[in-house]
Amino acid sequence: MNNKELIAVLASRLDKTQKQAEELLNASVSFMKDEFSKGNSISFQGFGALEVQKKEERIVVNPSTKKRMLVPPKLALAFKLSPTFKEKLNPSGK
Repeated sequence: MNNKELIAVLASRLDKTQKQAEELLNASVSFMKDEFSKGNSISFQGFGALEVQKKEERIVVNPSTKKRMLVPPKLALAFKLSPTFKEKLNPSGK
């Protein structure tokens, strides 16, 4: 699903125009960007949580040249699925 398709589905489900749905989606994404830049996480009840994780610096070796390089620390966004939603995806418990 791309952005235009998502906006169309939101507009129909919320009984709003596509312009209103697009504004809502853009405001939501903007809010989430602000929270993640502050290092905060966002949880969606029954769905999961998005959180910022710090990846430590590490040394890697180029296999062809055997040259060692230092990879600097960075921030990454991680998603953890809620147990409720996980059960809906895999009802057998596997």
